[in-house]
Amino acid sequence: MKTPKTLFLAWQDPISRYWFSIGRLTFDGRVYQFVYTQGVKEAEAKCAFNPLSSFPYLDEVYTSTQLFPVFANRLMSRSRPDYSSFMEWLNIPKDEHDPMTILARSGGERETDTLAVFPCPEVNAQGQYHLYFFSHGLRHLPSCAIERINQFESGKKLWLAHEFQNPYDAQALILTTEDHYIVGYCPRYLLAEIFELIRHKLNLEVQVERVNKAPTPFQFRLLCKMTVQASKDYRPFSSLHYQPLIAEFARSRPHSQLNC
Repeated sequence: MKTPKTLFLAWQDPISRYWFSIGRLTFDGRVYQFVYTQGVKEAEAKCAFNPLSSFPYLDEVYTSTQLFPVFANRLMSRSRPDYSSFMEWLNIPKDEHDPMTILARSGGERETDTLAVFPCPEVNAQGQYHLYFFSHGLRHLPSCAIERINQFESGKKLWLAHEFQNPYDAQALILTTEDHYIVGYCPRYLLAEIFELIRHKLNLEVQVERVNKAPTPFQFRLLCKMTVQASKDYRPFSSLHYQPLIAEFARSRPHSQLNC
């Protein structure tokens, strides 16, 4: 599978539960680079976001020959006995050890903080791109919904439904079956991009990629694949929120040259 070159970092305000895209990680095969994105301005204005301790300056370009700890700490150790099972949950070949690939598929979410990771996909020769994500909120669904999910096969089509009465997010997107069975939610940090796709009237389709049954943790039960038919005048994650807060060619301060 193709290694993603760009990952975005999302932050969730612990009080309002709103998600914001705040940073961008890139890798050129030699050096990792992290910059804050324009979305951090909204996070500051609405939820008093403070810079991460790993990246204390908003106007900085951080570079490193090793993956920054804030991202590396989201990778499961290959020495853990359940590592092989984890790779199966992600539907990634067991011999694939690229950290960008694993983070892109897993989301890098941890119960101990409020950060998540998602990739910027590349358009293929057919003019399509794919987004993979795990269905959220499964632990809150009734047992009959979990039983329904366990019956899914790869390739089954799912539908997106707009939920206006979600107490945490009035624009939540539900994942449903054709007969309106709720099987979870799209990750809220992807909603801004999905609504942009809908606004541009682009064709998108969501399918089941893989089902991992118990005792797999709920957060890795239902892996979905969204396929988007791109257009010439629209590129994925190209809106202002995902653009660097400073120019790419901005000069880094000496302390940002890290070798972790």
